[in-house]
Amino acid sequence: MPLFRLVWESLLFAFNALRINRVRTILSLLGITIGIFSIISVFTVFDSLQYTIKSEINSLGSNVLFIQKWPWAMGGNYPWWKYYQRPQPTIDELKEILKRSNTVEDGAFMFSVRRNIYYRNNNTEQSPVVAVSHDYNKVMPFDLQRGRYFTEIESKAGRNKVIIGADIAANLFKNNDPIGKKIKIFGRKLVVIGVIKKKGNDIFGNSSDDWAIVPANYARNVINFNNRFINTTIIVRAKPGVSNDQMRDELTGIMRSIRKLKPKADDNFAINETNLITKGFDQLFGVIAVVGWIIGGFSLLVGGFGIANIMFVSVKERTNQIGIQKALGAKNSFILMQFLFEAIFLALLGGIIGLLIVFLLSFGMTSLLGFKIILNINNIILGLSVSALIGFMSGFIPAWSASRLDPVEAMRSNF
Repeated sequence: MPLFRLVWESLLFAFNALRINRVRTILSLLGITIGIFSIISVFTVFDSLQYTIKSEINSLGSNVLFIQKWPWAMGGNYPWWKYYQRPQPTIDELKEILKRSNTVEDGAFMFSVRRNIYYRNNNTEQSPVVAVSHDYNKVMPFDLQRGRYFTEIESKAGRNKVIIGADIAANLFKNNDPIGKKIKIFGRKLVVIGVIKKKGNDIFGNSSDDWAIVPANYARNVINFNNRFINTTIIVRAKPGVSNDQMRDELTGIMRSIRKLKPKADDNFAINETNLITKGFDQLFGVIAVVGWIIGGFSLLVGGFGIANIMFVSVKERTNQIGIQKALGAKNSFILMQFLFEAIFLALLGGIIGLLIVFLLSFGMTSLLGFKIILNINNIILGLSVSALIGFMSGFIPAWSASRLDPVEAMRSNF
C-alpha cells in the first residue's frame, strides 16, 4: 500500500506539472518524444525491411547450395582475372555430383538469357528465358496457376515445351487461355504447358512473373554454351539431417575430382549459399542501427536535460511541501522515490507519444506504399525502457537534492 500510494502521488504530481506548466513541460518532453521517435522509427523500418529480406532469402532454401563460377562475396588477395578464367558449371558435372554424392537429395542445372517472345502480333522484349534441368522444381519449388510441369521425357529429350510467367501470359494472351498455344522464342515455336502463379517482385526487384522456363536440353540446341556472357548454375539440396557445411565439404571434394585439380591448386569454382547474403545485410543493418542511436541520442540528451530542468523547478516550487512531509515523518527515501517516479512518468509520457507517432506513420506508410511496416513488441519495450532510463537519470539528482533538504529550512521557504 505505501508503494502504491507513492506511485499514485508521483503520478498526480507529474500530471499537475503538466497542467500548471503546459508549455514548459511540453517543450521539455519534446526532446524525449523526438529521440524515441528517431530511434524506434529507424529500428521499425529496418526490422520490417530485414524481416522481408530474410523471408525472401529463406524462400530460396536454407539447405540449398549454388555451384557457380563467381562467388557471391569476393575478397582477399585472389585476383579477379582468375575468377574470370574459371570454367562454367555444366550439366554433365551435375550428373557426376548426383552419382557420387551421399549428402545431396536433389540437384538441378540452370542458366538464363534474355530474348524477345512472340505470339501472333503480341510480343515481350528481353524477357528472361530460364533453361532448367528436370529436377529444378524440387530444389527451387514454384506454384503453377494453371497447366503442369515438364515430364521427365520432355526434359531429357529437350522437347519444345515452355512454362511462362503470369505477366507474359497476360501480355501475350490477354484474357485467353495460353495452355496449348505456341509462342516463338529463339526463332522457334514452343508449346505452352504451364503458367507460373503470379508472385510479384521480391525485395530485390526480381520476379518469376516475366520468366519463360524451357528444358535445358532444348536450350542446348539453340544457344551456344561457350558464350562468355552466359552464367550457369548447379543447385543442390541437402538430404534431411545433413548440414550445409557437410554438403559443402563433400561437394568441394567431388568438384575438385571432376575437374582433376591438383592438391595444391586453388578451387576453380564457387559454392555459394544464402547465408552469405544474410550476413552482408546483418552488417549493413548493424551500421544503420548505430546511426539511428547516434541521431536519436542527441534528441534524448536534450530531452534528458529538459526533464532535469522540470524536476529542479518542481523541487524548488515544492520545497515548503517537502519540509511539511518530513516534519510529519516522511523518510528521505520516500521523498527521493516520489520525485524519481515523477521524472520517470514524465519521460515515459514523452516516449509513449513518440511510439504513438511511429505507430501512426507505420500504419500510413503500409497503406500508401504497400510495404509492410510493423511496430513490433520488442521496439515498444525498447522505447519504453529507454524513456524510463532517461527519466531515472534525469530525475535522480533533483530527487536526491529534495530528499536531503532540512525540514525546518524547507518549511521556512516562501518560494
